[in-house]
Amino acid sequence: MSKYYELIDDSEYMNILNNSNIISRNVIDDKWTFIMDLDGVLTDGCFLYDANGKAYKTFGPDDADALKLIKDKVNLVFVSADHRGFPISTKRIADMGYELTNVKSSERLNWIKERYDLNKVIYMGDSFVDIPILQEVGVGIVPNDGFWFAKQFAHYVTKHDGGKRAVADAVFWIAKTILKIDEFQLMGIKRNHFKIN
Repeated sequence: MSKYYELIDDSEYMNILNNSNIISRNVIDDKWTFIMDLDGVLTDGCFLYDANGKAYKTFGPDDADALKLIKDKVNLVFVSADHRGFPISTKRIADMGYELTNVKSSERLNWIKERYDLNKVIYMGDSFVDIPILQEVGVGIVPNDGFWFAKQFAHYVTKHDGGKRAVADAVFWIAKTILKIDEFQLMGIKRNHFKIN
């Protein structure tokens, strides 16, 4: 079972990192794959219906921009089990410049196993149906508002909710924890770029 870490500050973050084995393999030479379950992670998890059925989904700010910061450093994969809302989801992911794959929740772990080295997978999901995957992958991430039981199997629980910067939060955590790139390096800004009065 994975340990559940809700990190408070950098000193706690580094203490956990230095005293844990969650990142025990060599990640310098190999690319990780970041797989995101769309609904509840990139969206707020709500489905807006009209008389014709599923009509809208809500995607939040900053996630697409944050993913651009690591797209050359990790493989980005987007999956969804929502076949009725798939055209909506596909449009948003295509607008971001990526592809979306429709994979049933019950088949997702095997789908991942067939395509990726589980030890090099970072998986982000929000539901209890994601627990078998969170147990098997190298690193599991759950949004702040994810299902309570799923959080117990995460290496990191974001400070932000799904569809409300949770992916951006995860990107910065992945950069610092796995890629060993701090926020300033990731964004290409100088540490002394700003003043605090």
